[in-house]
Order: sequence, then C-alpha cells, then structure tokens
Amino acid sequence: MHGFLNIDKPFGMTSHDVVAQIRRRGAAETRGHAGTLDPAATGVLVVALGNATRLDRVCAGCDE
Repeated sequence: MHGFLNIDKPFGMTSHDVVAQIRRRGAAETRGHAGTLDPAATGVLVVALGNATRLDRVCAGCDE
C-alpha cells in the first residue's frame, strides 16, 4: 500500500503511538509521519505509507 493517511490524532496519544498502531495493523512495510504533534494536541497527523515516505522530505519543507 502506498499513499498518505490523514489521521485525526486524539488527545493523549503521541505521533509515535499512532504510527505504532498502523504498524501493528500491517498497513505497509514502510511508514512515517510528517511532523510531530504533542500528546496534548489534537489535529490531523499525516502518515505516509510505502513509497509515499519518499515524498515526506519534500512535504516537510512546505508551509502548513
């Protein structure tokens, strides 16, 4: 699976926790998040899957 997931990160979870849940579900061999949200923050966390992780570096330099 390749592409991006927009996750509505709930209060109390770290960005790493969200990616770990995706990893356990086996969504893709390669995955990572584009930016870190504080555990106290809620909002959209962009998670890249598969070949889309290569685009993460490009997106990281963009304005929100």
